[in-house]
Amino acid sequence: MADQDLTAALRALRLAARRSAVARRLETDAEQALLQAIVESTATLFEAEAASIAIFERDPDRLEFRVAAGAQGAGALGMSVPPSRGIVGYVYSTGQPLALSDVASDPRFDRSAAERTGYVPRSIAAVPLVTADRTVGVLQVLDKRSSQTFSLRDMELLAVFASQAAAAIRASRIQRDTERLLRAVFADVEEDLDEEQLETLVSAATNGLDADADDPFWGLVDSIARLREAGEHELRLVAEILEVVARHSAARRRGR
Repeated sequence: MADQDLTAALRALRLAARRSAVARRLETDAEQALLQAIVESTATLFEAEAASIAIFERDPDRLEFRVAAGAQGAGALGMSVPPSRGIVGYVYSTGQPLALSDVASDPRFDRSAAERTGYVPRSIAAVPLVTADRTVGVLQVLDKRSSQTFSLRDMELLAVFASQAAAAIRASRIQRDTERLLRAVFADVEEDLDEEQLETLVSAATNGLDADADDPFWGLVDSIARLREAGEHELRLVAEILEVVARHSAARRRGR
């Protein structure tokens, strides 16, 4: 690799790494181990035959079972289902929790998918994993040993576990998106790009990670990263603006 190519690549790497560092500071440090701990705790708390978390993935769109626990949970690991099929698909697509004491009588139940796991449940409780007003997956529990039904209290407890799982999924997204960011940047690096052109290239790649225009997380990350070059006056102005936004957000939450 020529010296000019190496210099441009290193500059691009520095810019991409800056955005990755900002993103990690904006998110929690929860990862796969936390998701596993959540389903294990869920299965234990409810004395359930199984508990699992399915996460929405693209290309193709699917709900992929990433973690599972309980005596009957292992069969679901790695399995994918369409995001609009079955109980898990219904909860994901509607964003509504659901509890069924007799799944076989419900037309939304996908028996063929259950049979693929090696276990067909009698009852199911499922809640959406929601982060930043977006559903990113589903937490479900199969067959409480102590009861044939799931109570309102059960669903409230599941929602607590779901909120922790959603935070972990959001954090793991940072790692996956950073890898995509680096690939996109290096694919376009040329030896004759100056600092401003590289900044523009990395910003475009960063913003391209936002699949949903209503949730511009990486756009915010890019803006914060570029503030490193701002002067003292501009930084004070940004701090004042953020304070106003924070107060407005807090007022809206109190008004709900």
